[in-house]
Amino acid sequence: MILIKNGRVVDPLNKIDKKLDIMIDNDIIKEVGNNLEAKYDKEDLRVINADGFVVAPGLVDVHVHFRDPGLTYKEDIHTGANSAAKGGFTTVVCMANTKPSIDNAEILNDLVKREQSLLINVLNTANVTKGMQGKELTDFKALKEAKAIGLTDDGIPIKDEKLLLEAFRKAKELDLPISLHEEDPALIGSNGVNQGEVSKKIGVPGAPAIAEDVLVARDCMLALEVGNRIDIQHISSKRSVEIVALAKKMGANVFAEVTPQHIALTEEAVLYKGTFAKVNPPLRTKEDKDALIKALKKGTIDMIATDHAPHSKDEKMKSIMDAPSGMIGLETALAVCITNLVKPGHLSLMQLLEKMTINPASFYNLEVGQLTEGHKADIVIFDESQSWVVDKKEFVSKAINSPFIGEKLYGRVKYTICNGKIVYSDMQEL
Repeated sequence: MILIKNGRVVDPLNKIDKKLDIMIDNDIIKEVGNNLEAKYDKEDLRVINADGFVVAPGLVDVHVHFRDPGLTYKEDIHTGANSAAKGGFTTVVCMANTKPSIDNAEILNDLVKREQSLLINVLNTANVTKGMQGKELTDFKALKEAKAIGLTDDGIPIKDEKLLLEAFRKAKELDLPISLHEEDPALIGSNGVNQGEVSKKIGVPGAPAIAEDVLVARDCMLALEVGNRIDIQHISSKRSVEIVALAKKMGANVFAEVTPQHIALTEEAVLYKGTFAKVNPPLRTKEDKDALIKALKKGTIDMIATDHAPHSKDEKMKSIMDAPSGMIGLETALAVCITNLVKPGHLSLMQLLEKMTINPASFYNLEVGQLTEGHKADIVIFDESQSWVVDKKEFVSKAINSPFIGEKLYGRVKYTICNGKIVYSDMQEL
């Protein structure tokens, strides 16, 4: 048994923010209360003194890339899971744009089988279309039976509206949420850099916000028509936020996610971070960034998701035009959000954790992201005020493509507990 004592327990689902103890028995939260140590045999206890620390539900990320199968030189399920554990995440959802992509039950069954030995809960999406070609739907029923918890062609937008409407209807019948990458390639000059003053400075065509806005509008209206559940992935544009807000007001079952990098950085990061700040959709203007933060406050944006996207050093050393888009984020996400959202007073810690625990769990109907007695003991313990400088040598991911290297952040994970087991510790005793 593990006793976490004297911590500031912050649990958005149960509306708890006070000093409490938590008792863990095997993989379950046995009890939440005061002075629990006196009730149990001390010889059977592993005690974690969380005095001065926050004790919260294990973080949930609905958007990660572990590059397995096929691209494991960038990351694999083991290094990805370890990276997540270090960042305080106990449940992550992998995207399906692997090589081969996850478009059939055979590939998914193999992946699910290999994930059973991982330190944290690693779940999977499958493709909406075969080979992510946007021409023919996959077998949704077979993929659900193979334990796909949702569908996506993340990385590639689905251009055929008629096919997407059919996908929405079939997904609704099976209660499978669909996550959507919203960038119309016909409107993009080049990926990964916002079309504007910065793209002009560095001599690339860039990707305008309108490429995102038009697909967000289209897909929100299709979802309103069908009534299925969708996620607008890594939203980046002020106008897209306004479209989502309107769609929600009209009754669409739309969730929206934003990444830590999009609320922390603007397009100017490309000037001093180079390809490490190249990402799809691109970092945009301060006006866009401010709109994203405001949307988090209002609840228009429901979830914070990392879009953890590892690439090799050689790939990121290419020119701004040729380097792939994407950045890692699991090990810095909590600190980036505390630094840029909580410390400036944009969100309370309770509000931040809501976006990183129960809301993402809710999108996939997962019984995680909470500190409820009788539920799985998935817990993160962190020091909200501890400062640290991001050091590329400390990453446990295979990749180092982070624009936050060298930056001072606040908020350090001390323990990650998943299914009742300590899977990461920053403390000397381990």
